[in-house]
Parts: sequence; C-alpha cells; structure tokens
Amino acid sequence: MAFVFVSPVLCNAQTSVFGKWKTIDDETGDPKSIVEIYKKEDKVYGKIIRLFRNGDEDPDPICDLCPKNDSRYGQKIIGMEIIKNLEKDGKEYANGTVLKPDEGKIFKCKIWLEKDKLKIRGYWGIFYRTQTWIKAN
Repeated sequence: MAFVFVSPVLCNAQTSVFGKWKTIDDETGDPKSIVEIYKKEDKVYGKIIRLFRNGDEDPDPICDLCPKNDSRYGQKIIGMEIIKNLEKDGKEYANGTVLKPDEGKIFKCKIWLEKDKLKIRGYWGIFYRTQTWIKAN
C-alpha cells in the first residue's frame, strides 16, 4: 500500500501577480472590473478586460475624465492599460503608475501579494490608499 504525502507548503503556494484580478469597490464591496496583469518587455502592466456595470450604464464607456494630455483620454476603458511600468523590487513591483479612470487621476503605485490576494497601493504625494484585489476565474 502506498501513501501519498502532500506538503502543506505546496498546498499554500503563493499565486503569481500575473493573471486576472477582480477589483472591488471600497465602499460597496461590489466587483468593479477585471484587470489582467502581464509582463511586457521588462516591466509589468495591467489592463481592464471587463467592467461590471448596471444595466442603465454604458457597458464600455470612454475615459472622458482622463487627463487631456494623456494618450488614454477619450479612449474606451475596456482594453485600456491602467497600470504601467512597474519594475520588480524584491517581493513587490514598484515605481510605476496606476490610472483611476472614473476619477481621471494617475497615481504612483506598487503591487504585491498577500497570500492569494493582490494588494495595490496608489500614492498621491505622502498620501496613499491600498486596495485588495481577488483572483478572477
């Protein structure tokens, strides 16, 4: 009779930052979008691949609040790169930017994993806010 031993380390192996992540509204707890995190050249990017919208909202709006001097101004939000130029920094990816299309603001940012969740922190000067994203199917 053979026994199979599964190491708890393997069962709890951390996922990668790469892949699809569900963003969650801080106030309501409802899902807002799916963002795909991927590597391009030597940097990490993220683009919106799905929006969760009410039936009376435009299913794929344009970014009319984006800064007018930004190439994303007036572009469709689905398919838009909202995370740009992150670089590996230890266990984090940092020194990039994140765009919040519903506010039209661009923040410095970094991302990292905590267990099976993705943490994303946006900085505006000395102020920051951290969101938790969950792995999407």
